[in-house]
Amino acid sequence: MSVSLIPDSWPSADGIWHDLHLAPEALGAGLPAMSDAAIVVEQGAIAWVGAYAELPDDYRQLPKHAGQGAMVTPGLIDCHTHLVYGGQRANEFAMRLAGASYEEVARAGGGIVSSVKSTRLANEDALFDAAVPRLQALLAEGVCAIEIKSGYGLSLEHERKQLRVARRLGQAFGVTVCTTFLGAHALPPEYAGRSDDYIRLVCEEMLPALAAEGLVDAVDVFCETIGFTLAQTEQVFQAAQALGLPVKLHAEQLSDMGGSALAARYGALSCDHIEHLSAEGIAAMLKAGTVAVLLPGAYFTLRDTHMPPIAALRAAGVPMAVSTDHNPGTSPALSLLLMLNMACTLFRLTVPEALAGVTRHAAKALGLQATHGQIAAGCTANFVLWPLGDVAELAYWLGQRPACSVVRQGRWAVDGMGLHRSAA
Repeated sequence: MSVSLIPDSWPSADGIWHDLHLAPEALGAGLPAMSDAAIVVEQGAIAWVGAYAELPDDYRQLPKHAGQGAMVTPGLIDCHTHLVYGGQRANEFAMRLAGASYEEVARAGGGIVSSVKSTRLANEDALFDAAVPRLQALLAEGVCAIEIKSGYGLSLEHERKQLRVARRLGQAFGVTVCTTFLGAHALPPEYAGRSDDYIRLVCEEMLPALAAEGLVDAVDVFCETIGFTLAQTEQVFQAAQALGLPVKLHAEQLSDMGGSALAARYGALSCDHIEHLSAEGIAAMLKAGTVAVLLPGAYFTLRDTHMPPIAALRAAGVPMAVSTDHNPGTSPALSLLLMLNMACTLFRLTVPEALAGVTRHAAKALGLQATHGQIAAGCTANFVLWPLGDVAELAYWLGQRPACSVVRQGRWAVDGMGLHRSAA
């Protein structure tokens, strides 16, 4: 499969975007709805936002792009994915349907280690080619930034391979990619019974080498009864801290290990899954400014019945992000809009909460809140024009992919509405 580096050929989105509907649910609390709004884009960044009638004179001679009354949201952000891997695990889906638990699948040789085998067998080009259609599916729905984790290599060579592919994807498709090193995802077969030795490898060899190569934006750990202990997790966090890298955590998915409180002590960007999050964990996350990342796709696929403590998170004021958790085993989801619906129907989020979860709160979960997840002066020009009349439609439809138009990194990346052809 050959993929050209196409972003440089995309038309610039610089100019005045007008005849837009900016809904307050999409932009944040306290912002008024604007039915005839304008967005000024200069050199790939948002220079001004407001009512078209109030457009400053300095901008009035810029090229104009008519939005045809489209509803506009910030570019969507998928803040937790495992997008780069070899193979697939449909057989495990069938095993779970037959009654096997997550833990039973893992102990039978399935789970993460199964994907490790396939990923190690694939070269970098094969991993890239396999990831391309997955990424394209997400981009077609307005995703403008995405996190991609490693964790299916579990050795320096193969973790490097995954992270290099993640970087290539960002360059090839003009999308912000945040890379997360998840070397402590599972115990590789060659380290069976020697988890402490493997954690030393992660901390002393793998992480320093990959960080030195500029391949790591953040560090994650799977802290769980079938993953790594609190003490081992803290070792990884200490190694990340020494290298100046932020941390995040797969926390409290299957049990309450107290991982969220530990992560919060290290100023974690996010704690993810958190179905079994305790009141103590919520308090610690609030104090640290840590985002709770909700992953309804995994909850649905695993047929879980233990909901995250949404009401308690809401009451405490902990920001809640929503993501696909795309991975081959427990959340083979390639629609962030479907996750909006699931977050509302399964987790009882409101539509404004769900939209904040894939925009400004997702940006905060990646440390991108200054430039992504909002339509504001100074931010990168990432926004989506939707042929819809109501913000709730983004979470309402099941299986419909609206023909949206997307400005990504200051360029026309998707023009599903045909706006460029008819731009004034």
